[in-house]
Amino acid sequence: MYAVVRRYEGVTEPAEAGRRVHDGFVTLLRQVPGFVAYYWVDAGGGVMVSTSVFQDRAGAEESNHRAADFVRDHLASLLPNPPQVTAGEVVAHS
Repeated sequence: MYAVVRRYEGVTEPAEAGRRVHDGFVTLLRQVPGFVAYYWVDAGGGVMVSTSVFQDRAGAEESNHRAADFVRDHLASLLPNPPQVTAGEVVAHS
């Protein structure tokens, strides 16, 4: 499995960002082959973190493309800064 973590700082309206992610992005992500799980976390202080898990690297990479497009088209005013992206193979889980 592969995971991608995206950290967004300077989020202007966390509740609205969460609503848009829930109502729009989650559906898009579930369509990516190999989808396992997705989490959108309000870490406080204008920081939000997403974690995507896929069966393979291709799915994880596709999620990055879809996330960039979704942010550009639906969240740019709420997520003014590019995310810090960390990705890699899952080596332990429960």
